[in-house]
Parts: sequence; structure tokens; C-alpha cells
Amino acid sequence: MEGFSLKPPTITHEDLLILGADAFMDDAVAVVTGAGSGIGQATCLALSANGVTVVGFDIDPEGLAETTALVESFDLGGDHHEVTADLTDDTAIDAAIETASEVGQLGYLLNIAGMQHIASIAEFPMDRYELLMNLMVRAPWYLTKRMMPHFEEGSGGVIANMSSIHGHVATQDKGAYITAKHALNGLTKAIAAEGEGAIRSFTVSVGYVLTPLMVDQIESTARSRGISERAVVEDVMLGPAQTKRMMTPAEVANLFVFGLSDHGEHLNGGDLLWDGGFTTTYD
Repeated sequence: MEGFSLKPPTITHEDLLILGADAFMDDAVAVVTGAGSGIGQATCLALSANGVTVVGFDIDPEGLAETTALVESFDLGGDHHEVTADLTDDTAIDAAIETASEVGQLGYLLNIAGMQHIASIAEFPMDRYELLMNLMVRAPWYLTKRMMPHFEEGSGGVIANMSSIHGHVATQDKGAYITAKHALNGLTKAIAAEGEGAIRSFTVSVGYVLTPLMVDQIESTARSRGISERAVVEDVMLGPAQTKRMMTPAEVANLFVFGLSDHGEHLNGGDLLWDGGFTTTYD
């Protein structure tokens, strides 16, 4: 792996999949969680590039401001709004959704916000477990609960959840994350069952993506295993995959764009598995 770097790549306009506004519900507003960095930030850019009005939720106001600045610098077609919100607080979610609904008719929800903690089950601190579950399972559930009535008032809606290869397989020292991603897969199917075609849902499951969260995970894994960061990437993370390159946030954002669009009409309760062969092949 030449040119090894742990710096997340800079997104350019050319990285974004442009399907055009006609591929999306007219004037429907998209709520994106985790909008202040990584995949969430890239997805805000990709949706804005397709003319979709986006309201980004994040606990980090500086990250949200950076996303807004990027959207403005790209001179994209869709309007972008930011809401600072703690997604582990129901009251904060209620207020954030109310703010988003004032922007326009809510039509899309993208549950992307996440976190990671590396530890064995036996040594996993319960406060970190509870925080991770609140952010990555309870918050998507509650956001879905609060958004579905808005969808029913309009012409339907789409809910997309950020899953992972860890929603399909398990590796060591990520027990809480693995549990959360499997739960999201179940929530996605439940939404499809109750949506009766008017509200559909899907997950995106990818391998390792070079985001700020992933950089922290690489560094933590290197320390815990006593190996180099490069060895973590090449041997631990990409070793089982056939495609020996980490994905970029823009590549994941493009999957969300496709799934949310009219082209994803039959993607309901299913999963976009984009894993470089990680879960589907073996040596």
C-alpha cells in the first residue's frame, strides 16, 4: 500500500454522484445526522449537489459550520441548514425535528451519526456501552418514530441507516458496535414492514472508510495490539478484503444518494453491501 496516510481525503465536486433533482421527491427536506464530519458531512454535500434541501444534525457546532462552508464553497444546488443537537437527548431531538420541519416538508432521514470504542466484552465500560447504544440504536429509533408522521403528512419518505460489515460479521473488541449495527438492520426491516410502500428504508454496509472516527480506531487498535498503524490497516482491516483500499466518505455518500433516489424504489428493507469482498469471500 504505497502512499500510506491516515489523513481523510479532501472531497471534490467530481467525487459526487449527480443524479439530478428529478430523481428525488419534489421539495422534500433531508435530515442527516452526524453531519459535522466524515460520511455525514460528505452525504450533506452529495445531497446538496443533487438539489436536495438538507438539514444537518450534529453535536459539534464547529463541524456543522465546516459542512455549511463546504456546501457554500462548492456552490451546490440544494439549500443547507444546520442544527446543533445532542442525539442522546429526546428533548433535543424533538426541538431539532421541529426546526427541520420549519424548513419544508420532511421526506428523508439519514441516520449516520456513530461512535466506536475498542475493548473486549469483559472489559467494556458500561458507560461507553450505554452511550454508544443511545447514539446508534435508540436515537435512530426515536428519530424514526418522530419523523414518520411528517412523512405520512406528505407524499411518503425514505429512511436510510448507516450499517457496516459489522452488521453482517463480527471481529474482536467491537462488541457494542457490532450489536448496534445488527440492531439497525432489524430496525430497517421493521420500518419497511410498517411503511407499506409509502415509507421505505434501507441500510448501507461498507468496509473500512477513512474518516476521523476511523483514524481514532486505527490508532486505538494499534496501541491495544502493539502493532503499527499501517499493519492495522493492511493486515487487520483490509486483510480479509479483496479490494485493498479503504473507501472514501464521498463513495459512501454516493450510495446513500442512489438509495434515496427514484432509482432505489425497490430497495426496501434491504442492504447496499459495498465491502470489497470482505464478507463474501475468503482465502
